[in-house]
Formats: sequence, C-alpha cells, structure tokens
Amino acid sequence: MLDAALMSDIPRALVDPFDQVIREREAQVLRTAYRILGNWADAEDAAQEVFVRLHRHGLGFPNEAAFGAWLYRVTMNLCLDRLRSARPQQELPELPCQSVSAEARVIREQQKRMLIAALAKLPSKERAAVVLREIEGLSTAEVAAILGSTEGTVRSQVAKAFARLRAILNQEEK
Repeated sequence: MLDAALMSDIPRALVDPFDQVIREREAQVLRTAYRILGNWADAEDAAQEVFVRLHRHGLGFPNEAAFGAWLYRVTMNLCLDRLRSARPQQELPELPCQSVSAEARVIREQQKRMLIAALAKLPSKERAAVVLREIEGLSTAEVAAILGSTEGTVRSQVAKAFARLRAILNQEEK
C-alpha cells in the first residue's frame, strides 16, 4: 500500500516546475498579448519571449502575486515594444467552434474584429490599461503597478479609452 502511494508521487516529482508554469500561464499570456497586439502570430512570438525571459529570470518569486505582476508587466512591455515597431500583418482566422450556430459565429466574429480594430486605434498605454483592467479583470492597483503609473492615471486612461472606443465603434456603424 505504501509503495503504491510512493509510486503515484513519482510522476509529479519528475515534472519540471518551469513546464508546469508554462502550462498554467500560457493561455493567460497569449490572451493578453493577442488583445494588445491584435493578431495571433505576434501574440505567440511575444508569449514565447515572455517565457524565455521567465526562464532566464527563474521562478524565485516571493509569492504568486509577485509572479503574476511580473508576468503581466513583461508581457505588456514586450507587446508595447512590438507596437512601437509594428508592421501590419495579415492574421490567420481562428478555427470556428462547432457548438455555436453559423449566424451567431459570424456575428461574434464581426464584433470581435471590430473591437480588435478599434483597440488597435487606441494609444498603446490606453489599450494596455483597458486590456488589463477590463478584459483580464485585474484591479486598478495591479494595472498601475504593471504599467508603472498611478491608479488615477489608469482610471483616466480607461475612461479616455472607452470614450474613444465608443466614438470609433459608433462611427463604424454609420
């Protein structure tokens, strides 16, 4: 009985902690990068660079909150750097989900494209603030720490971004 319990622990002990972190955080990093950059190719490149930097840095963070903040900060910085030296690229379409009707899928895809296009028109700091706070669900304090600004600045950036997004989306509807 004891041998069976010990044997069941062996695979877990052999799991590389870095691989485990990648499995747990890859979707978060990709999602954030995609929302900032607007296309999967650049998002995947940015995510790969985030994990390369994590590998160099190591996993010696004092707690989960510090690790999460570091991960978001590096992701945002890499994405903002890419935007500064951006070149337009054609994005490959996502594979459709089979559980949604074709009409709903088309409408959702149009709305998503409109939102991504509208986000791309925002200044990079406003885009980052909106993505982190409103889409990723981070607190204003967390976003301020990641972006290296104050909470008031983040609130202002989000408010300005929403006003710009409304104007952009309303103009596109006409």
